[in-house]
Amino acid sequence: MTSAPLAARLSEVPGPLFFPVTAYGPDGTVDLDVFRAHVRAGIDSGAAAVFACCGTGEFHALTREEFRLVVAAAVEETAGQVPVVAGAGYGTALAVQYARTAEEAGADGLLAMPPYLVVADQEGLLNHYAALAAATGLETIVYQRDNAVFTPETVVALARTPGIIGLKDGYGDLDLMQRIVSAVRTQLPGDAFLYFNGLPTAELTGLAYRGIGVTLYSSAVFAFAPDIALAFHRALASGDDALVNGLLDHFYRPLVELRAKGRGYAVSLVKAGVRLQGLDVGEVRTPLTEPPAAHVKDLIEIIAGGRALLAERASESGPE
Repeated sequence: MTSAPLAARLSEVPGPLFFPVTAYGPDGTVDLDVFRAHVRAGIDSGAAAVFACCGTGEFHALTREEFRLVVAAAVEETAGQVPVVAGAGYGTALAVQYARTAEEAGADGLLAMPPYLVVADQEGLLNHYAALAAATGLETIVYQRDNAVFTPETVVALARTPGIIGLKDGYGDLDLMQRIVSAVRTQLPGDAFLYFNGLPTAELTGLAYRGIGVTLYSSAVFAFAPDIALAFHRALASGDDALVNGLLDHFYRPLVELRAKGRGYAVSLVKAGVRLQGLDVGEVRTPLTEPPAAHVKDLIEIIAGGRALLAERASESGPE
């Protein structure tokens, strides 16, 4: 854990937000050495933060002891270079336990995922996240998706809740997000509430989210192709529309179309991509399944296409 507030560290980030996969050995147990190598590679490639044991990190598949070990490994490997945010989920009682475990492991913050299974009303959701935020001293980002979708009024209440610093949107309703941003801006003028694009391949909607003022986003691609993810991040931030559109057309759109061919590919396809880069992080745990060889071959070609585009751009710019 670092002393600087998480909200301040995430308000201006120089690189993508990194969601590492959780590594498993041949016997299926957590492999902390490989996980550390994965985290280190991400930091060295320019990650602005490490979100450990979240969706891509198979939070759903980890025991609480495994969760503790993985979060602690991320904290130790980052050594304060970038903040570490840990996932927390399930019902309120279990989410609080995971939050406290993350705090004990040294995390800088929490990504609060939707409650397990139940569909609650707005008051119940607000009570859930308020209890989670009050359970530790960690700053909390609330993840909007699936059974946790908020009205603008509820997000205003969340923004007023001590310890809650932001909203990550994995729902993808831009009309709703615009109304949320507007409501918080008018009800809490000057408040530094953070917004994140949290869709499975967030880069595909990066231009649209940036249009409503949401510039932070999670990058699953950074886990297996950090060079492409970083190039896109820089192009989007600098207004290099030619490179942004080129990568959207020849890398991100084909990747999203491939991801749509299998259930759970937001995790298993990413993990396959990490293995393709030479780091054996193991397979996904059940109930997820691995992509077939044909889809892995498609992924290889998509990654090669993205890198070919970057090489072409580099050759056009010539030596400095």
